[in-house]
Amino acid sequence: QVQLGESGGGLVQAGGSLRLSCAASGRAFSSYAMAWFRQGPGKEREFVAAISGSGNTYYADSKEGRFTVSRDNAKNTVYLQMNTLKPEDTAVYVCARGSGYFCSAYRCYLQSWYNSWGQGTQVTVSS
Repeated sequence: QVQLGESGGGLVQAGGSLRLSCAASGRAFSSYAMAWFRQGPGKEREFVAAISGSGNTYYADSKEGRFTVSRDNAKNTVYLQMNTLKPEDTAVYVCARGSGYFCSAYRCYLQSWYNSWGQGTQVTVSS
């Protein structure tokens, strides 16, 4: 069972930036798509961004342009660079490992396609 550990969250002012990291244990990290989801206060968990094993990236419509997902397979780590943060970005950000290498434009967005989840890291954006 893979273990995922997020870091990099914190308190930031609106307009600021943060880079989240998610380190995965075990082997074969490069064989799986990875994603970021978030859950804001009183909201359901929602898709943020994903990256396939081949490096193709997918974003929720509202995040593309401000957020960038990347991965370093040598470090078993996936990143989420978040720029121009807004108070509505306040949430617990969670990384997840997909069920396979390729993450189609449809499957990427489905929480049910991901089978390992981290505990999350809190991001708070003040106005």
